[in-house]
Amino acid sequence: MTRLHAAVVLGVILGGSPAIAEILTKNEQIAGTTLYYKVILPKDYDAAREYPAVIAFPGGAQTMPMVDGMIARNLKLQADKHGYIVAVLSAPAAGRFYEGGAVVFPAFLDKLLADYKIRGGKFHIAGISNGGLSSFHIAASYPKYFWSVTGFPGYLLDATDQRVSALQEMCLNMHVGQLDAQWLDTMQAQAATFRAKGMKVRFTIEKGQGHVMTTLEGPGAARLFDQFDEAAHGCGK
Repeated sequence: MTRLHAAVVLGVILGGSPAIAEILTKNEQIAGTTLYYKVILPKDYDAAREYPAVIAFPGGAQTMPMVDGMIARNLKLQADKHGYIVAVLSAPAAGRFYEGGAVVFPAFLDKLLADYKIRGGKFHIAGISNGGLSSFHIAASYPKYFWSVTGFPGYLLDATDQRVSALQEMCLNMHVGQLDAQWLDTMQAQAATFRAKGMKVRFTIEKGQGHVMTTLEGPGAARLFDQFDEAAHGCGK
């Protein structure tokens, strides 16, 4: 099976129609650790062109099936419509990306910058639940690589003054379900702290939603990509 044929078959599985975006499965040795991930390339991808790019983390144990689910529900459709490269990562043996799995950074970011022409030399970073925690953790650890950080849901663990200050220049997007009481309270309080420091934060409560927010899936995920677009030109309100 050719790579193009494989991409078409995957499109049928994930979206019910032939793929427009191509989805590549990769594994690399990064910082002595095997990292499995998938890359969504936009329609008519041209290696000579620059593209905006997102690093994305699934929730839960951050396994490859969760990578596939996040691609199908939140990323594939809108990545293609908005013309983004998206790398979706599965946690290595060292642990989730806000734990031992963080060892692959920043080397992995440097590899992507070498492999692809990334617009502005910076990424957006986003994740669901444990992926949201991972996104804030990596963004605060390596701020020079990122335009924006998005948790849906997600927030910054170990929010020391130094780590909060590291996010100062980014657009921060924090989305949480109305019925997700524990995460809602924590995220609402942290968003208020960020705003009090003059940081650029969008906090939304998704009505009628729990921890998994269907309002940010499929066509609803357009909001996430609209926010990525805004972040490259100054944050929206």
